[in-house]
Amino acid sequence: MIKATLDTSVYVRAFHFGGPAVRILGAAKSGTIRLDISSAILDETARVLRDKFRWDGYMVQQAKQKLESIGNLVVPVSTLHVVREDPADDRILECAAAANSDFIVSQDKDLLRLGQFANARVVTIREFLQVLLAERY
Repeated sequence: MIKATLDTSVYVRAFHFGGPAVRILGAAKSGTIRLDISSAILDETARVLRDKFRWDGYMVQQAKQKLESIGNLVVPVSTLHVVREDPADDRILECAAAANSDFIVSQDKDLLRLGQFANARVVTIREFLQVLLAERY
């Protein structure tokens, strides 16, 4: 089974905009992939949906519950300081490292620039969907 940690931007795209990111959540819901997530990622996703996109508390809570129901909740064991440009991105790396994820999925240039972190390849949504498609055949 493929194990993936998603950046907050991927969750925001899935919940607020729809599109290809929704397919990743669908793969997690169906059990095709293991979606690794931490409380820091859940909180950041909720904050962005509430503050940037003006979601009300009820909608934010529903999104968090959905992620909790399809995700593998991970408790990172270390605090990292890797991404100087955006320290919040370190929470993604912490989760991926603790979960031993195969992939980190992001649209964030700071994370994508890494290319690899621990055992995880850092890829875009499109690249990850191509990996999922290749796994099916």
